[in-house]
Amino acid sequence: MARSGAGSGAGAGWRVSVVKYRRRAGRPAYDETRPAGRPLARRDGLSVLGAAGEVRCTDPSGRTLWTAACAGIPNAAHICGGRVLVTTDSFDYTPWGHLGPALLLDLADGALVSELRGASGTVLRGGRFFLGLEGYDVFDTWEHDRDGTLVDSWRSYGHYVAGTGIRVVETDRSLPTRSRVVRLLPGGTVERGPSLTDPLCPEPLVLADGTILVLDAGVLRAVDRRLGDAVLAELLPVPPEMAWRYRGRLRRTGDQLTVTVVGEPGDRPGKDVVHTWTLALRPGPTIV
Repeated sequence: MARSGAGSGAGAGWRVSVVKYRRRAGRPAYDETRPAGRPLARRDGLSVLGAAGEVRCTDPSGRTLWTAACAGIPNAAHICGGRVLVTTDSFDYTPWGHLGPALLLDLADGALVSELRGASGTVLRGGRFFLGLEGYDVFDTWEHDRDGTLVDSWRSYGHYVAGTGIRVVETDRSLPTRSRVVRLLPGGTVERGPSLTDPLCPEPLVLADGTILVLDAGVLRAVDRRLGDAVLAELLPVPPEMAWRYRGRLRRTGDQLTVTVVGEPGDRPGKDVVHTWTLALRPGPTIV
């Protein structure tokens, strides 16, 4: 079922081999919910935690330094430049689903600096905050400074990979998809990289050298800092028109990857089949 890719692009600085494969009916074993009490973000001994209606910051001993009220349920936090950016889910369903406000808080005391809008975000050094949103003809990323002022914007949205700049594994949720792996450049410029098959790729993995591992419609791909890409393994290639029937997940433990693809076979509607691969990950050219 799995076949090593024949990628020859600059992203081919890694190779994988199949250690184990399992196939079974039912739901995947992993749970996407965050365990209670796990911090949303950590920095310099401080932890930012969330609960329904509040954001809380604690010191290394667990002592609460401040608590800030919020009109939602915090789902992620990003710390930078003495600020913390918190995205939230709303308590009630809205035209934007469960999108809640994005809060830019002062890390020193939890005071509200600015209330923004976005479903997900990331940060860069120097107090640069990025928020994005998709839906209703919106497919955008906005950059704000540490005071919440809008600095730049791009027509792109997806999973953000922060490093020396921002790369995005786009998720446009459209068939046929126009999603790509891209880089955000100053002045609203989007540098286009390799096109994707899946309109809703799962969260990618980022390796130490900056390579992004992307699970794209059952195919494991590597994209380097220059947006060069290579196919590492064709695990369960899914035709573009069938991508909506499948979802996946990537997880890394040491030098091994666990790749999970959950699909609904066309001849068995409503019956999930879980495919799980354990892959050995090694530096080096792709092996065919």
